[in-house]
Amino acid sequence: MQISLGAFALGLLIGTAGALGKLHGGPVTRDLLAVYTVVVRAVPELILILILYYAGTDLLNQALRALGQRPVEISGVVAGIAVLGIVQGAYATEVLRGAIQSVPRGQHEAARAYGMGPVQIFRRVTIPAMLPLALPGLSNLWLIATKDTALLAIVGFSELTLETRQAAGSTRAYFTFFLAAGALYLLMTLLSGRIFGWIEARYRRGQASQ
Repeated sequence: MQISLGAFALGLLIGTAGALGKLHGGPVTRDLLAVYTVVVRAVPELILILILYYAGTDLLNQALRALGQRPVEISGVVAGIAVLGIVQGAYATEVLRGAIQSVPRGQHEAARAYGMGPVQIFRRVTIPAMLPLALPGLSNLWLIATKDTALLAIVGFSELTLETRQAAGSTRAYFTFFLAAGALYLLMTLLSGRIFGWIEARYRRGQASQ
């Protein structure tokens, strides 16, 4: 849960910046963001995790050596959050970009007529209007984040799936342990669905039902 929450939050930050960059950035910014989102969404997540985990750590330590600093050993939690956050950011960019584009232009024009600046418009108009549209996609991304933590077992991080496999291997009670792990994932999914459903209902309050 710690890695899932951290990766989801990092993905939201990257996704917000990416969506705004794609909509309002210059040609170079838009092209770079297009490459980022296409590559991350096209390459299997397991391969991305291996590349970002090992290559990212190696590049960081090489940069530290070049600056005359000692290499560091990155925490598994920090590395997991960073790797999954970068993956989440590519998908969040497209979810938020689509939601922002769905906000009627008239709302922005009315806000500018009242003298609001770009930051005020984004905070007071864009975010409240786009959140109900983005929440279903963000809910799916959160569920993906909770399940993608299992892929970190490939780099030796001790999370639920790896612990389950080790416990099942040592006791030979494969059915019991994997069934328990599946139940935990299902419980997280059901609880997350209820929470996102409550948030979506709250932000859709007062809107016309479709």
